[in-house]
Amino acid sequence: MDQERRKVSNPLALAVLAFLVQRPMHPYEIGKLLKQRNLQQSIKFRASSLYMVVEQLNRDGYITPQDTSRSGRRPERTTYALTEAGRAQLRDRMRDLVSAPVKEYTRFQAALALIVVLTPSEVLELLDRRGHALAEQAQEIRTRLDAAPARGVDRVLLIEHEYELTLIEAELSFVHRLTELIKEDPPGFAELWHELHPEDRRTAGPAGRGTRPVGEAPSSPKQPGAARRPA
Repeated sequence: MDQERRKVSNPLALAVLAFLVQRPMHPYEIGKLLKQRNLQQSIKFRASSLYMVVEQLNRDGYITPQDTSRSGRRPERTTYALTEAGRAQLRDRMRDLVSAPVKEYTRFQAALALIVVLTPSEVLELLDRRGHALAEQAQEIRTRLDAAPARGVDRVLLIEHEYELTLIEAELSFVHRLTELIKEDPPGFAELWHELHPEDRRTAGPAGRGTRPVGEAPSSPKQPGAARRPA
């Protein structure tokens, strides 16, 4: 039977198993705890998908119904407990997730791979907008983390948010560096890019080269200056 069980790959399913380590619960209670822990920032879930995951875990033998109860006119609620197979699967999958880096294909990385379809001037403006959005996200997470101790939340329950903040700060730093690189336009950086967009205001000059106004991102306090690209 153990060999026939499917491995748990769905993060929501792992979250269900993890909550049931504490004690038996019904899906509605698990959903409330997911929201209280603010795990929707890390794991996508809807009430319908949560119940589907619970049903699948039950079919696979990772959880088992313990009892069913009804309160007033509310629908019946089935409490589920973690099985030994579920506990073993949870630990095995968690070991894999923590120890083994996996390539994740992000939308921003895909956009960077295709960035030359936009003009350098437009990319500067778009990066400025992205930078502002990232800064706001980072501040929101910092505020949430700063408020956690007053609510008696253990720091270990917030480490996924600290990780998210680290990623956002790293991306923001990259956005700033890329912005400066586009402005400086060193030799060998964007020859093809300029050839694809000779009409761009940043590439004006004899044969698409020569004197080029160095554009500033909209939020920059500096005034646009002038620079000459080496021939």
